[in-house]
Amino acid sequence: MSDTPVIGHYIGGQAQDAGERFSPVFNPATGAVQARVALAGQKTVDEAVASALKAFPGWSEQSALRRARVMFKFKELLDRHHAELAQIITREHGKVLADAMGEVTRGIEIVEYACGAPSLLKTDFSDNIGGGIDNWNLRQPLGVCAGVTPFNFPVMVPLWMIPIALIAGNCFILKPSERDPSASLLLARLLTEAGLPKGVFNVVQGDKSAVDGLLQHPHIEAISFVGSTPIAQYIHQQASARGKRVQALGGAKNHMIVMPDADLEQAADALIGAAYGSAGERCMAISIAVAVGEVADELIARLLPRIDRLKVGNGLEGDSDMGPLVTAEHQARVEGFIGQGVAQGAQLLVDGRGFKVPGAEQGFFVGATLFDQVTPEMSIYREEIFGPVLGIVRVPDFASAVALINAHEFGNGVSCFTRDGGVARAFARSIKVGMVGINVPIPVPMAWHSFGGWKRSLFGDHHAYGEEGLRFYSRYKSVMQRWPESIAKGPEFSMPTAK
Repeated sequence: MSDTPVIGHYIGGQAQDAGERFSPVFNPATGAVQARVALAGQKTVDEAVASALKAFPGWSEQSALRRARVMFKFKELLDRHHAELAQIITREHGKVLADAMGEVTRGIEIVEYACGAPSLLKTDFSDNIGGGIDNWNLRQPLGVCAGVTPFNFPVMVPLWMIPIALIAGNCFILKPSERDPSASLLLARLLTEAGLPKGVFNVVQGDKSAVDGLLQHPHIEAISFVGSTPIAQYIHQQASARGKRVQALGGAKNHMIVMPDADLEQAADALIGAAYGSAGERCMAISIAVAVGEVADELIARLLPRIDRLKVGNGLEGDSDMGPLVTAEHQARVEGFIGQGVAQGAQLLVDGRGFKVPGAEQGFFVGATLFDQVTPEMSIYREEIFGPVLGIVRVPDFASAVALINAHEFGNGVSCFTRDGGVARAFARSIKVGMVGINVPIPVPMAWHSFGGWKRSLFGDHHAYGEEGLRFYSRYKSVMQRWPESIAKGPEFSMPTAK
């Protein structure tokens, strides 16, 4: 183990291999340990915060144009290293290379959005609101911010946070997932190469100890998090109790309504990609198909041959549609959910347990799994499985489908396939979910909109990136000004009003 490469931190513009503890990083397709990641304790967290605090005065006073120029160069470097980043993702996470390439693209789109910093950070000015007074507003940086990101998108989700935080004038500390940490170091090196001053961006590898160190640090002003609901709730509680600004995106149980008038070929294609893409390890994955009326049997008849044709294997080899899960522990968890579904009475149509890929028998694979006759009382309906498991719930009508979805504790993403404009409009307006697709299975907003759910899928007031992200990473200030020549003589005791 001592000869295994070490994935370390990035502090003050320098890579650091030191760690209080270490954890293995696996190749999910083979099951082999390919590296060790250093796990930070409080000392490393303190070093990163100190580095950011030192850099903050200079960076926060830079013009928006200067910050934008760094983002332009960063975007150019990301384009140049696009394939390298995707290969790192596939080696450590397991998703197929084409999917990893798409992840990097969606991250780059946020950087492109951030390149508009001079325009995005413009504020409002009102001339002579009365009595020679002008009124305008500013958006100023918070200080040192931190982000805790999940294993399923080791490039895209950090890029939801980093560019927006930086163009607003903040310094940023990233705590990536310890399961696939390497991409974070390449992002750090590219930011330095793009001209970002040392200390403005730092990477602290680690587990819960590092997260708690960031949550408890008095000089961290804001925390962004994407991951499971229990951790999102914990981070929100801990950070809020210490007066920090918090943006914590939690779990999901995303539904797709299939109406009787839907094009079932399109709906089946959409479900296959949305349920089994990235082995279901997406917070926007569709895990429940809500079949309205008599459509379920026809839908299943189209899903089964598509599942049979799925190619599962190493994402770096061949033309696989789906790769492994990220760890053996997660593989066991997903297979445990499948067993619970059977025990609780769901009809198992396709069983992905015990799936083996020839030549990669030690990989963390679970095959595509399909349940019918799922009910709301079952754990496979209530809980986020985060694996390639699709359940079908049968309901009599559209109103029942909406009520079913609105009753769920999660409200991240949802979709409806229909040809009826009236149904589509009613669905968009009445569904209690943050991101809605109509004949779109995975409605992930573009960079200039914002990402986030409702209910127990989001803790905090701000969604990620876009305009919501800029609000989160900046502090609003209103300024009123007048000059002595316009001030009337004598004290004023009444509430000021426009004159």
